[in-house]
Amino acid sequence: MRNHIIKKVALGIAVIVTSVFARAELTIEITQGSDNPTSIAIVPFKSPVGLPEDVAAIVSADLQRSGQFDPIPRKNMLALPQSASEVFYRDWRALGGEYLVIGGIENVGGNYQVWYELYDVLNQRQIDRDRATASPKDLRGLAHFVSDKVYEKITGIRGAFSTKIAYVEVQRDKSNPKNATYRLVRADADGAREQSILESKHPLLSPRWSPDGKKIAYVSFETSRPAVFIQDIFSGQRQQMTNFQGLNGAPSWSPDGKQLAFVLSKDGNPEIYTMDIATKRYSRITNHFAIDTEPSWSGDGKSIIFTSNRGGQPQIYQVTLASGRVERLTFYGDYNARSSLSPDGKTMVMVHREDGVFHIAAQNVETGDMRILTETHLDESPSIAPNGAMLLYATQHNGKGILAAVSLDAGVKFRLPSQEGDVREPAWSPFLQ
Repeated sequence: MRNHIIKKVALGIAVIVTSVFARAELTIEITQGSDNPTSIAIVPFKSPVGLPEDVAAIVSADLQRSGQFDPIPRKNMLALPQSASEVFYRDWRALGGEYLVIGGIENVGGNYQVWYELYDVLNQRQIDRDRATASPKDLRGLAHFVSDKVYEKITGIRGAFSTKIAYVEVQRDKSNPKNATYRLVRADADGAREQSILESKHPLLSPRWSPDGKKIAYVSFETSRPAVFIQDIFSGQRQQMTNFQGLNGAPSWSPDGKQLAFVLSKDGNPEIYTMDIATKRYSRITNHFAIDTEPSWSGDGKSIIFTSNRGGQPQIYQVTLASGRVERLTFYGDYNARSSLSPDGKTMVMVHREDGVFHIAAQNVETGDMRILTETHLDESPSIAPNGAMLLYATQHNGKGILAAVSLDAGVKFRLPSQEGDVREPAWSPFLQ
């Protein structure tokens, strides 16, 4: 289904790149926010001179990007408090502020320690405070830590600003567009601190994070056929998991990280298989003359949802692993594919086609009600944030492949275009330790 069944491949050599940063990062373009965002002031943090990052500005950008907050511009602030004794609630009420964040950064034994305090302006009280320490290279990580804590305290939803995203970037030779370089990239959830994980002259597809966030499974065409690999994020060490005739694709980690589900056509027809990662023993899960592809695990690991055209057109099905029972899940539209479940298991997102246009849709698992989330063109590859609030997807903008994000209620939208190359195949990491 769409880019997953590719019959001809060329022999190539992949290059491991574990510490080379990209030339250009993704940039954030917010296109739609919440109708009634919460007004919040993030006061510039007290910090040593010459810091390479503005921590308070990163916190403000994180919260604004969520669509749930409307940060008060610094130029409008009536005061810049650096301690509780300097907080005067009337100043912030005059600006319509509902919450206030103050903080600072200190050099502690060669590392940086950030502290923050969160105030409820309307009720005139401090409601949260915390601190964290990181190396000088991880100031952005400290900023995302503050964002996560503030977001969770106010919304009741765990923040996902400290998570990572992975995606494939394609850079084509301008003199010969048939020649391309494929890069598997890791970045912060806001697109910053891009870092290459793998570089190849041959296509890379379907990156998927392990549940512990330490490895990525993906498909590479560097051999004589597509093959599934697992790569350690930090060491760069990788292992080829499949080498069967025909299609080897669409890897998906089990919730416990001990198995992979993927698609093999070694017996002549694309079917869903699972493999024990430690032993490489595999089991066939589906057995049908139709094309079964794009597996994704349920949260409890007891079933797999997948795409199949066994009903005549691509739709989403679920197979219970213990019994082998298969059930159809989607009935709206003439094409539904590339599905995955939200962390709470209540929502299933997918690529949905209606009237010839591909969009991202979300379906209530219990009721079957479907909501179209996007209005862009050729939308594909949805990946849900670990807190279930947003999802990333690939789309087209100004004739270029970009990443975009949308909240599961479709109220918040933003784009992450790249200044170089096309980007596609996004994957949002789990929560990281």
